[in-house]
Amino acid sequence: MTHFLVSEENPKGHKLEDLLTEIRADILYRCTKISKDGRPEAMEVLANNVEILHHITAAIELALDSTKILDTAFGKSQADKGGAPRIGVS
Repeated sequence: MTHFLVSEENPKGHKLEDLLTEIRADILYRCTKISKDGRPEAMEVLANNVEILHHITAAIELALDSTKILDTAFGKSQADKGGAPRIGVS
């Protein structure tokens, strides 16, 4: 069973790209809070966050690509309405 993502057992779950987009927004918000803190620790955390943002953005692009592939091949997902998964085994 998935805890956050849409699945047969969790039809009210989220799409991966939507969750990653929300996480990215939270990280950006935190970055604005520490961007003017000139201490070395804050600057290092900010640099780490910027690197994480790059990775999350790449993950969002991959998730969107996967959704596009599935939508093109099998039509829009019906999982949120209790429909069967488009790929994989139950």
